[in-house]
Amino acid sequence: MASVSALGLDIGRRRIGVAGCDGTGLIATGLATLQRRSFAQLVADLQHIAQSRQAQVLVVGLPLTMDGEEGFQARQVRKLTKGLSQALGLPAVYVDERLSSVEAEQLMQAEGISVAQEKALIDRKAAAIILQRWLDERRLA
Repeated sequence: MASVSALGLDIGRRRIGVAGCDGTGLIATGLATLQRRSFAQLVADLQHIAQSRQAQVLVVGLPLTMDGEEGFQARQVRKLTKGLSQALGLPAVYVDERLSSVEAEQLMQAEGISVAQEKALIDRKAAAIILQRWLDERRLA
């Protein structure tokens, strides 16, 4: 299987967690947490990360409701992702991100990290979980 360079995004109202994968496409790691300011600033920040990592695709967590429906937040994520995809010239794929933040918090608690103080770290870890799910699905396909 060809290697892939992907960026995982956990898009929240205030912050966006960003993750990347190693050259083999096996392991996702958290890279950064971006504060949501202007769209132009977000594009500039992501452009820098995407270019330095030679990203080929954006893997975006889609916040579905627990019964699998797309609600308001999922529509907002799709709208922002469409703009980012066009601005960065990268295709985007979506991954069901239900419980990724919960999973990230559980991992942090297991590592003895204070969840209350580390919201930005949760976003990065959630982005890594989202990207890891996609990488795993590709490998099994």
